[in-house]
Order: sequence, then structure tokens, then C-alpha cells
Amino acid sequence: MNTAVSARNISHNFGADVALDDVSFEMKQGQTMALLGHNGAGKSTLIKILLGLITPTGGVINILGRNIRKNTSRSDLKLGYLPENVSFYDKLTGEEILTYFAELKGVGKNRVCELIEEFGLGYAKDRALKTYSKGMKQRLGFAQAILCEPELLLLDEPTVGLDPVASQFLYGKIDELKRLGCAVIVCTHELSLIENNIDTALILGKGRCLASGNLGELRYESRLKTRLTSPSLAALVNDSERLASLYTDNALLLDSESKQDVVQYLTAECGLFDFALKEPGLAEIYHFHMQKYSQLGVVS
Repeated sequence: MNTAVSARNISHNFGADVALDDVSFEMKQGQTMALLGHNGAGKSTLIKILLGLITPTGGVINILGRNIRKNTSRSDLKLGYLPENVSFYDKLTGEEILTYFAELKGVGKNRVCELIEEFGLGYAKDRALKTYSKGMKQRLGFAQAILCEPELLLLDEPTVGLDPVASQFLYGKIDELKRLGCAVIVCTHELSLIENNIDTALILGKGRCLASGNLGELRYESRLKTRLTSPSLAALVNDSERLASLYTDNALLLDSESKQDVVQYLTAECGLFDFALKEPGLAEIYHFHMQKYSQLGVVS
């Protein structure tokens, strides 16, 4: 896979305020990356840099093979963007809005008609936007973002306020774009929802990169423990000092070094096969880094 975005030592200041401080990451075409962080972490600043709305104070960033500090123009790059709060012209119809943006992006009318049907808005294409629900507006906004068939798509809180069905619809569309080679960056606070839909994550705290990588790498770096649970576990723990030392809150807490040995011990020595392993999730990893760096005075 070709590299979609490569950022090295990106920094940006707003006067005396540091928005980004030496942030580096890389993602490939056909990958989805979660951009995570508290309010004020630098997520919006990074998105604005990728969109070309601001120029970074320092560092090197390449988008789809182009060094954007040397040439900040994005006119011939296929970029799509869905802002957090979709705001269109309320008196225009859904079709008129998409047609307007299509003309701005040099996209034909056929593409507009195709997306209206694809996003299930055909029945409302002639209705004014002020009559649209939150979910309908979000679908229209997503359709606008992919009008140009982007190679890099930036989504800022795409599922906030949506019901589970609408959220899964949008993530289904993201998966379709990935299969076509589009790189997708999703800025979100809905960690449990996005966990199964990403390839990598970048966690920011007060402008700094706190962690980055795929879930396996993030789990290893955090050293958070795997939970092993079983209906028969309590009885075994009472008869085993080895298990008792690992037993907390009705589960065995296992680090990466001991997990394989304990599982082998349970199956081979204890005859226990009815158990479940739960790896640390993205939310746990995120909160671990927030707490860790808060204690160091980095995140407030």
C-alpha cells in the first residue's frame, strides 16, 4: 500500500499558545485512523493543516505524495471533509446543496444523482434542508464529503447524535471507501463505536503525541492487562496460590508475558476450558494515557 499521509515533527503555534508539538504519524491508503484527544488537544489544528487551511509552524507533511509545505495548494488533490457540525443553506433542497458543491468541485450531475440514491435521500431530494432530521443532514454531509471520490477523507465527529443504525450505515460507507483505497481519518470521542472500524489510532494530549499505532501496538505500549473470566474461576482460585495472586474483581488480570502460561496452566493442569479473555479496549487505552499524562502535568 502507498502512503497516504506522512507527518514528521509537525508543530504549530498560535502566538504563544502551542497547538501541536512535534507530532509524527503515518498512514497508508485504504486505512482508517482514529484521531483521539481531549478538547484542546490539537485535533482540529491537525485537520486544518491537512486541509490546507493553515500552514504548520514546523515539520514536514506529505499528503498523497505531495510535500504540502512546499506547495500548499490542494486543488488537484482528492480530499473530502465532513465537519463536526454540518451547516448548509436551510432554504435549499438536498439536491440543490449537493449540486452546488459538485459545481465547486468540478463533479458532474450524474454523481449527485448517484449519491442521493446511494444515501437513501431520493424521497427528500426536493425538500428544503430545514425539514431534514439530524441523520438526514449527516448523510447529506457525508455525501458532500465524497463527491470527488476522495483519496483522503477527513471526518470530524461523524456519528455524534446519530442512532446506532445511522452510525453503522456511515461506518459501512467508510468500509466501502477503504476497499477502494481511500485513507480515512476519523476524529471522534465515541471510542467503543469506532474500535472495530480502525486500523490505527493517534492519541493527542495538549498538542503532543501520547501514543500511536494499531490496537495491538497500543495494548503492548500501555501494558494494560487482559481479563480472564469464568464461572468456575472462584473455586480454582481458592485451591491455587498461583491463581490467587492474579485474581482481582472476579477475574484473572494477565500481562502479555504471563497470559500464555496461565492459559496453558488452566487447560492442562486444571482442565478449565470454559473461560473468556477480554483484551483492553480502545477506551481503556485512551483513558490510561489521559490519566498518565495528567499526573505528569501534560493533560488537564
